[in-house]
Amino acid sequence: MSSMPKAGDPAPPFDLEASTGGRVSLASLKGKPVVLYFYPKDDTPGCTREACDFRDMTKAFTDTGAVVLGVSGDSLASHAKFTEKYGLTFPLLADPEHAAAEAYGVWGEKKNYGRTYMGITRATFLIDARGRIANAWPKVKVDGHAQAVLDAVRSLV
Repeated sequence: MSSMPKAGDPAPPFDLEASTGGRVSLASLKGKPVVLYFYPKDDTPGCTREACDFRDMTKAFTDTGAVVLGVSGDSLASHAKFTEKYGLTFPLLADPEHAAAEAYGVWGEKKNYGRTYMGITRATFLIDARGRIANAWPKVKVDGHAQAVLDAVRSLV
């Protein structure tokens, strides 16, 4: 697992298929703050709460000019179902090869109920308009997280 970028580091580039159609790359978002949040799996309890919190604050994020992007290893079909079920209002990016997750240091060994497996660690990165990491949340606790990210975005703009 590569190390996680920290505040001040250049954000690793990504170019992934989006649930909204087409591809989304970091380069295409230059000039805007980007909230890039990695989550383990579509339609699981913590991931659903996190996605719904970001959904409920979409207008507040949009008002700052920021773009919110969720990333997991799930397929576009899975993302489409998840988006439809919860009325998500931002793109989910499919990272089935875990290229972005590896670049951001969030792909690695996890333990759950005595089982060891490879997966995505829940983490969020705030990328400033110049493409640098402005803030990183390496081990996200869902409750209050979207608000903390929004506060950080507002301090940027």
